[in-house]
Amino acid sequence: MRGFWAVLRKEAIQMRRDTGTLRFALGIPVFQLVLFGLIDTNVKHVPTVVFDQSQTAQSRELVRDFVNTSYFDVVEFVPSRRALRERIVAGRASVGIEVPPDFARKRLDSRTADFMVLIDGSDSSISASTLAAANGLALQQSLDELARRTGLRELPVQPFPLLLFNPDSRSANLLIPGLVAILLTFSGTILAAFSIVRERERGTLEQLMVTPASPVAVVLGKLLPYLLLGFVQLLLVLFLMTVVFRVPIHGSVLLLLFLSLIYLFSLLALGLLVSSRANTQMEAIQGAQGFLLPSIMLSGYIFPLSSLPAPIRLVSQILPATHFIAISRGIIIRGAGFVDLWPNVLALLILAVILVGGSTRAFRKTIS
Repeated sequence: MRGFWAVLRKEAIQMRRDTGTLRFALGIPVFQLVLFGLIDTNVKHVPTVVFDQSQTAQSRELVRDFVNTSYFDVVEFVPSRRALRERIVAGRASVGIEVPPDFARKRLDSRTADFMVLIDGSDSSISASTLAAANGLALQQSLDELARRTGLRELPVQPFPLLLFNPDSRSANLLIPGLVAILLTFSGTILAAFSIVRERERGTLEQLMVTPASPVAVVLGKLLPYLLLGFVQLLLVLFLMTVVFRVPIHGSVLLLLFLSLIYLFSLLALGLLVSSRANTQMEAIQGAQGFLLPSIMLSGYIFPLSSLPAPIRLVSQILPATHFIAISRGIIIRGAGFVDLWPNVLALLILAVILVGGSTRAFRKTIS
């Protein structure tokens, strides 16, 4: 650790004078949190067009039931099946409902009355939700009709689902705990990626080479100021999460902060590793962003890890974001403790040690 305090003081003074970096570090995460936190991922009010050939009370009741689910918003009644399909192809609607001419007559005759629902399959999230809503509506109407015919007051089998941890299905409660990890990945990795490159571009790297500081001391001295800045980012994001978006933290806040330090340390070590192999700041940014997209797509933030192929699941385990997303969601949403999360904590510790060792070795090669 020879020369550690000198490197730490130098890096802290340099970071304090770099107001652009400070604005980037504190402004971008807040902007992104507000932007993505306001997005509601629950599918509602899908634009819908209707081709009603029946024009009866029964067909109007069917359309009204679709609207009452809040999944569908009827934007237009069209005169033909061709127009129905054209509206979907043009992107003016995502769902089309076609009611046949004999719909009301079949209902009155107690026969099976069918209708067609066209769904735009180019957006999988909308198509899956609207398909489930349409099937659920048809099933409920069928059950109500059978109950009226048979005089049943109760169904033979009745489920009572209980949604744990997020009973209101608020998308913010699910999105933001994972978004914390992504925001820290973005800012922490890029901030640290500038450290060695900035020394090289300003011509001060040679001064580091002749200082009596060991490579480990230089690496840690460069990481700790950004670790403090990343921790301030985390506190700011958690404050906005709980106060502005009203996402409660069901577990231990102290445990979350402690494990966040390990995650930040691994991110900064990764950024320093990228920085030591880059010659310009543009190369450092591109290298850091090369880890950002896999951290979003393969960490379980968007897609469940269970849905990924086995080789890709193995790749996801070497990403720090994978384990911290599991930790943050466990603590914030489910109220999990250290005993519940120790496999992810152990994996995060191992990755942090490997990344710090790798960045130290890369820096030693840089100055040799």
